[in-house]
Amino acid sequence: MSAEPTRWLSAGELESWLPVGGLLLRLPAALDAQMQRDSGLSHFEYLVLANLSEAPRRTRRMSELAALANGSLSRLSHVVKRLEARGWIEREACPEDGRYTNAVLTETGWEKVRQSAPGHVAAVRALVLDALSPDDLARLGDMARRIMTRIEACGSSQVAGPAGRA
Repeated sequence: MSAEPTRWLSAGELESWLPVGGLLLRLPAALDAQMQRDSGLSHFEYLVLANLSEAPRRTRRMSELAALANGSLSRLSHVVKRLEARGWIEREACPEDGRYTNAVLTETGWEKVRQSAPGHVAAVRALVLDALSPDDLARLGDMARRIMTRIEACGSSQVAGPAGRA
């Protein structure tokens, strides 16, 4: 298999890419800092709790929850263990298929989501939504969906490396 030549970024591409790279680093850190400051949760912990709060019976399979929260099953298991210790989540065997484990949001966990959500929404508005027009936001959502589709289609191990190999 021959290596293709590197397709370097043009000046215009680089001018657009650098702020995107900065956004990818700084936005998660800002959201995490807000959540830690206001609720004592990491942003990932909040995503786990919030995803459970939106599920039927506030219950999801652990594997589904990991995918929704964009984390590995191993990372999710560690986080769920911490959230269980706080009384916010319980684990139980999946009644439809005992090979799976469900995470269930407790009433105390539901209350934590309700207390944490207003600060998160305010941060999302202040950092992202209020900086964009409705048309900008629609375009951003469309662009993000297209990029996510590409990421999901090729997987991280399929992305070209430094030598241009897949």
